[in-house]
Amino acid sequence: MDTNKITDVNIKEYSKIKNPEELKKELPLTQENIKTLIKTREEIINILNGKDKRKIIITGPCSIHNIEEAFEYAKKLKELSEKVNDKFLIIMRTYFEKPRTTTGWKGLIYDPDLNDDCDLEKGIILARKLLLKITSIGIPAGTEFLSTITPQYIDDLVSWAAIGARTTESQPHREMASGLSMPVGFKNNTTGSIDIAVNAISSAIKPHNFPGIDKEGKTVLVKTKGNQYAHLILRGGKEPNYYKEEVSKSIEKLKENKLPTNIIIDCSHGNSKKDHKLQPEVFKDVIKQMNNNNNIKGLMLESNINEGNQKITNPDNLKYSVSVTDKCISFETTEKLIKEGYNSLNL
Repeated sequence: MDTNKITDVNIKEYSKIKNPEELKKELPLTQENIKTLIKTREEIINILNGKDKRKIIITGPCSIHNIEEAFEYAKKLKELSEKVNDKFLIIMRTYFEKPRTTTGWKGLIYDPDLNDDCDLEKGIILARKLLLKITSIGIPAGTEFLSTITPQYIDDLVSWAAIGARTTESQPHREMASGLSMPVGFKNNTTGSIDIAVNAISSAIKPHNFPGIDKEGKTVLVKTKGNQYAHLILRGGKEPNYYKEEVSKSIEKLKENKLPTNIIIDCSHGNSKKDHKLQPEVFKDVIKQMNNNNNIKGLMLESNINEGNQKITNPDNLKYSVSVTDKCISFETTEKLIKEGYNSLNL
């Protein structure tokens, strides 16, 4: 009997790629990278615990599509970070994987050349190279993990992670988060329901057993300890949920479930009604709330060197540092906003 008729019926091809251990040996951590990771993960944990009164700001492109342009953003962010470091811990948003409602560009890791060739190994290498450069200058990186295999390749360079609105309900992502080495934020789902995110946090803080891969790429049974620094991200839904009343409801829901009342508010997506120009309005409102609500631990911004977005029609002729996914505010606007926030925030 021909087993091809019952297995791999819809598989076109299997292509081998480097395993995580091989890539990490090829692109190893430096002492600067290690110092940044240890320091900033501890700082994030201390902010979540209330030992550090500063607030977290996660800012950067909706998605990374060019590592040179992204590093230019990181250098600008470094200069800004040094000016506001006594009030804000700034983390660069370095998103390499993009969830798609149907189809579309899935991010640098999956399609680094933006041409549907899907050179996965090249994408992973580029992502790791960028994270090495960013953390070498002292800027911590934050990312959304979409594939449950990706973390093995870059987890040692990520200070903060998110589970997105479309995957917060996914059991494999909750299990994965329970074993990640950095604090993880769970977003409310696309409709705006926080119940699913609260359930996800309740799950991720507990130990889990599940199949996965080790650093050599071998299939193993993974046993986790649970991630005690899982927290809630409010990103809006059909309606914004950053308003004071909505934040209070979220805090009560976390208390009901005996969970830490740590909240980060996303100024983009549903909270800005998908209008990037409304992000500053959300940011300013939340900064005011922070002065009277210690449960709000941070903010997220979608920001690039230049404002707006562009379609991927010709990958060789893209505008410099303009998003190829969601519209972003410019770095000029970002800098002005964070400086204003710095002056308005009372710690």
